[in-house]
Amino acid sequence: MVFWKKLFSNSDNVAVSPATRFEGGLTYVDDRRQSESRILFSTERDLDLYELEELCDRVGWARRPLRKVKKAIQYSFLVVSMWEIKGQRKRLIGFARATSDHAFNATIWDVVVDPDFQNRGLGKELMKYTIKKLRGADISNITLFADPHVVNFYRRLGFILDPEGIKGMFWYPD
Repeated sequence: MVFWKKLFSNSDNVAVSPATRFEGGLTYVDDRRQSESRILFSTERDLDLYELEELCDRVGWARRPLRKVKKAIQYSFLVVSMWEIKGQRKRLIGFARATSDHAFNATIWDVVVDPDFQNRGLGKELMKYTIKKLRGADISNITLFADPHVVNFYRRLGFILDPEGIKGMFWYPD
């Protein structure tokens, strides 16, 4: 059983490596492993793309060309990564990004949490952090696309089907 021990304030900055600046986070205890870890968030874009690809592999996503992933991150409005910190070791365990018009709308993409860390409330914390950052940028309309098996997860976070009944339309090349 996993339980949350402490929720840190956003002003609690921790530097485990000079390359990554962390913001906020939480501590949890894994009773199965009798261990404690810190979970921290970062909005730094300088990610190891191979580490991100390994995370995506662990959830069964199809491989994407790294040059396109790099470009997607580069042009995203917000990039959020979630890290497990144990001593001086850090491990990427979650990721999300959002595109935006920088005024009214943002769409969240590529939400992923390592399977070893799922069903512990970490996906919820990643989404809450992402939404908080978007709302802090005065974005009022937040959308996302969800696979059918995770729709209820997003509903529990307050996402609803379009209340105006607008149906999204898509164009794909033949």
